Order: sequence, then structure tokens, then C-alpha cells
Amino acid sequence: MGKVRRLVVIVLFDGVDLLDVTGPPEVFSLARRETDDAAGYEVVLAAESLEPVTTGAGVRILPDVTFHDAAARSIDTLIVPGSVEIDGERRVRALVDPGLVRWVKTLAGRTRRTTSVCVGAHLLAAAGLLDGKRATTHWSTARQLADDHPAVEVDADPIFIREGDVWTGAGISACLDLSLALIADDLGEAVALRVARQLVMYVKRPSGQSQFSVPLEQVATTRRIEDLRHHILRHLGEPLTVMDLAEFAHVSDRHLTRIFKSELGMTPYAYIESVRVEKARSELESTDATLERIASTCGFGTTDTLVRAFRRRLDTTPTEYRRRFRASYAG
Repeated sequence: MGKVRRLVVIVLFDGVDLLDVTGPPEVFSLARRETDDAAGYEVVLAAESLEPVTTGAGVRILPDVTFHDAAARSIDTLIVPGSVEIDGERRVRALVDPGLVRWVKTLAGRTRRTTSVCVGAHLLAAAGLLDGKRATTHWSTARQLADDHPAVEVDADPIFIREGDVWTGAGISACLDLSLALIADDLGEAVALRVARQLVMYVKRPSGQSQFSVPLEQVATTRRIEDLRHHILRHLGEPLTVMDLAEFAHVSDRHLTRIFKSELGMTPYAYIESVRVEKARSELESTDATLERIASTCGFGTTDTLVRAFRRRLDTTPTEYRRRFRASYAG
């Protein structure tokens, strides 16, 4: 039997994030080596023309094929990276070129599975490929994605999300995690783990692994929300209701919810649960505490509630999370 070659097409354009383009080919190259090329990948870079493309890092890259030629082939995996601009106030905004969006939509129609890395999700959304789907992107542009595309359920926390044949990845280095997940889907977990070791990655992270630590999120823009967040952290093991928080902030329940949605992009309940999950993750990684103890100290009350929160937010269980991410513990 002949070898199965999976064609991976990476979209290339001026200003594209460099690592989003170069990271996945390295991962797929190692997969070819780990499987003796028995079921390898052919990775090509596609652009509007064959002229050199200047990335956001200033490095010039030569495309392998044009979009037109790529569209004439049967594509296994389409990878769509992104690019950003920084305004005078240091705010990050994803760039979306209409011509590029049209090509992404065309190429996706010739593809078994479509993926985005980092802010490439904005291009998929503009092409209508994320409507009605849950998706992630770099946390810095998640609000923009949600505002520009109300039909997309934006979740800025996971490092990647799979919705059928559409995968979206989070910021920068998460392109490696997404590529490993694609390999695991094709060739199995064992191959993906061998590739992860070659990359000197600690472990192949599951999709639920967070982009960032909740208590270390970007600083809120008002003192009131900052005080509320510190209050939540200090009383995490206690019952925390919207009424309690509203009383602490001296506002109505409804106004408190508006404050959280405006400042943090989520309801008070969702934020409290995210902080509790973050605390539980830390306990699972660094202590030998039982699930019952962790559920109590983190404010979940019962292990069933802890398990449900982990499944909802991290797509895994506390036990599986501890097995994957357990750090050496001196005790």
C-alpha cells in the first residue's frame, strides 16, 4: 500500500504572525519522523502570489503555492493564522482583510478540517465558518471577536476548541498544542506524546488547559471591580452570591452583573466559578489534597460540583487533570 499523505495548507499574507506560520510545520515534521513517514504530512504555504511575504516580525517567507493552486487540490487541513495592529494607546486589534477572507472561505470548502491559530479566528468568523460555534482566540482580541461576530460563542480561556471539523487555537505558542491535538486525532495519543517530547514540551496539554491564570488576568479598569475580585479571592471557600457581592460593592444585583460583563466579559457567577477552578487546578498540581478537601477549600462544596465545573470549563475531570499536570510535591 502507498503512503497516505495529508496535505496541510497554511495561509500566508503580509503581517502574519511568524510563529503561527513556522510552529505547525515543525510539529508535523516531527510527526513524520516519529512514524517513519508511514502516514506523513505535506505542509505547504499558500499566498496570493509567489512573491515573498513579510511577517509581522519582519522576517520574509517564500510561499510554496498560490491560493488559486491550493484551491485546486484536496486539502486535509487548512491552518489560518492571523495578524494584529497596535494603536497609539497600546490596544491590540486583529486585522481582517476582505480579500483574504474570501480566499479562506474558498479554501475551507476544499478542506476536511479547518483550523485557526491565535487571531486567525477572526478570519474564520468573517468567512462565516464559526457561526453557531464555540471558538477561542488570543485573549487580547476575544472581546473584539465577540463584538464583531455575535453569532460566535467566544470562550477566551481554553488553548484550543474543537467544534466538529472546525478547530480554533489560542494565542501564540498554543499553535504547538493545536498541532499536537491534530496529530493525536490523526495518528493517536502515543505519537502526539512522542512528538511533544521531541519538542521538549512538558506534556501535551488538553484543550481545557487555560490560556492564563484567572487571578493574573489583565488588570480591571475600575477600582470597584478590582476590590470585588480581591474580595472573591479572600472569601473563595465561602458561599458567594450575587446579592452578597452587590452588597459589598453598594450596588444593585442588576448593576453588579452589568459591571462584571462590561469589565470582565462574564457574569459574576461565571467569574467566581472560573476563579474556583483556577484555585482547584493549583491545588491539584501542587498538593496531595483529596478531591473532597479541594472542593471544600475552593468553595465548590461537593466533589460532584467540582467535577461538573471541570468538565464544563476544562473538558476534563479533576483526577485526569492531576494525572496530566501533577508537579513534583515535596510534601
